[in-house]
Amino acid sequence: MSSEPSRRKRKKNKTGSTVSTSCWEISPCVRSIKPLQYIPIALRAAQIREELKQGVKKPFREVIDVAWGDPQRAGLKPLTFVRQVLAACLYPQLLDSTGLPTDVKQRAGGLLSECQGGSMGSYTDLPGIPQVAQQISEYIARRDGGVPPKAENIFISSGSQWALQNILSLLVHGHGEVRSGVLTPIPCHVTSIASLLSLGGVSVPYYLSEEHGWELRMEELNRALENAKQVCTPVALYVINPGNPPGHVQRKKSIQDVIRFASEKRLFLLADEVYQDCVYTDDVEFVSYKKVLAEMGPPFSDTVELASFHSASKGFLGECGLRGGYVELVNMDPAVLKHACTVFSKDNAPTAGQVALSVLANPPRLGDPSYPLFETETRQMHAVIKATVRRVHEVLNSLPGVSCQPVEGGAFAFPRVELPPKALQKAKELGMEPDTFYCVRLLEESGAFITPGCEYGQKEGTYHIRFCIRAPGDVIEDFLGRLVTFHTQFMTEFS
Repeated sequence: MSSEPSRRKRKKNKTGSTVSTSCWEISPCVRSIKPLQYIPIALRAAQIREELKQGVKKPFREVIDVAWGDPQRAGLKPLTFVRQVLAACLYPQLLDSTGLPTDVKQRAGGLLSECQGGSMGSYTDLPGIPQVAQQISEYIARRDGGVPPKAENIFISSGSQWALQNILSLLVHGHGEVRSGVLTPIPCHVTSIASLLSLGGVSVPYYLSEEHGWELRMEELNRALENAKQVCTPVALYVINPGNPPGHVQRKKSIQDVIRFASEKRLFLLADEVYQDCVYTDDVEFVSYKKVLAEMGPPFSDTVELASFHSASKGFLGECGLRGGYVELVNMDPAVLKHACTVFSKDNAPTAGQVALSVLANPPRLGDPSYPLFETETRQMHAVIKATVRRVHEVLNSLPGVSCQPVEGGAFAFPRVELPPKALQKAKELGMEPDTFYCVRLLEESGAFITPGCEYGQKEGTYHIRFCIRAPGDVIEDFLGRLVTFHTQFMTEFS
C-alpha cells in the first residue's frame, strides 16, 4: 500500500516526467511528531485476539490488556450511581419508574432541564451545562477550603487533553524565528507532548528524579530552563500531579517551590491534576496547586497564572469513553480570557461526559438514598487498588534487573528494567527500541499487553515499562504471573 496521502494525484510535465500535484500540505509541526511506539503493539494485540477466536494455539488463552489508563477496559466495574444517572438522562421514561433512587431521578431531571429540548441528544449551551459548571465550582471550593471560583473561569471540555490543547493554543507561537517552549516532565504522557508539538511549540524536558521516587527537583528545572533559552522562548511550565506515568504525589513544599520558580521566571503554570482522587499511600495527601497558591498569599496568589485540569474520563471515575473534563483558569489576563472563551466555544463537550462530571463534582452525600452503595463501591475500589500497589511493588522488586519506585498515586506502575547487552543488540538488529522489543516479546509469548517506557521519555541508557494498576485483583495476579515467567525466561535467554 502506498504511504502517500490518498488525495495525491500525478501528471506529466512538459519533459514527460511525472510530478506530484497533491493538494495536501502536511504541517511541518505534525510531521515532527514521532510515530507512537505502542500502535504496532496494539495492532498486534488485536490480531492475537482474533487468532485466539479462530482457534490458533497459543501458550495463553486470552490477552491481558493493561496498557491503557482505562480501568473499565481492564475489568473494573463502573460506579452504579454514574450509570443510573446516565440511564435516566438517556431514557427519561425511567424518571417515572420505581426502580431508581429518588436522588438519581432528581439529578437526571435537573440536568435534563438544562439541556435544550430536555434531551441528551441536543447541543448543550456553551461552554457547557450551567448546573455542571456550578457543581464544579462548588467542588473546587470544598476541595481547597476557599470561596467558589468564578464560573467564567471554568471551561468544560472533551477531557483534560482537549482542554490542555486549547490553553496551549493561546500560549504557544510555533512560527517565526523564536518558538515558544514549555517545560515538560520526563517521563510524561505522550499525548501532552504531541499536543504541544502539533502547535509548533518546543517541548523542553526536565527529568524527574527516579532515584528520589520520581520527585521534581528544582535544580533540574533551572538546568532545563537555561538550556531552553538557546532554542526557544520558555512560556510555561507543565506539571503532572499525581504523576503520569511514574505515580509520584507532589508534596506541599515542592509545590510552593514550583510556584516561586514560575513567578520568578514569568512562566504560566499548567497543572495536570486528573489523578487527584487516586492516592494510595496513607501518609501522602494530594494538595492542589490552586490551594497552595492561595495559601501563599500576595504577590503569588495575585499574579501567578495557573490552569488546573481535571477529568471524569481519567481520574477516579475512570469513564474514559465518555470524554469529560474541565480546566479552571486562575489570574489569567482578562484580555486573554476573552480568547479562551472563543477557543472553548468552538465545540460542545459530549453531554454524557458532562453528566459524569456532575457526579465527579457532586457525588451522593450522607443521607442521600444512593450514598450507602456509592460509599461501599468507592471504598472497595480504593481497597483493591491499594492492595494491588503493594503486590505490584513486592513482585517487581523481586525480579532480577527490575526496580520499581513506590506508586503513591495515579493509574500506572513505571518500573525500570535492566536489559542484558545481548537483548540490546537483538533489539538493534530488529530496528526496535530495547523496551519496545521487551514489550513485543512479552505480548507474543505471554499474551500480556503493556507499553514501553521510550514512549514517555526516559534518561538515555535506561529502559522502563508501563502498565495500568487500576484493574481487578485477579487480573493483576494473572498479569504478574505471566510477567514473572516471561521475564525469567527472557533474562536467561539473553544473559
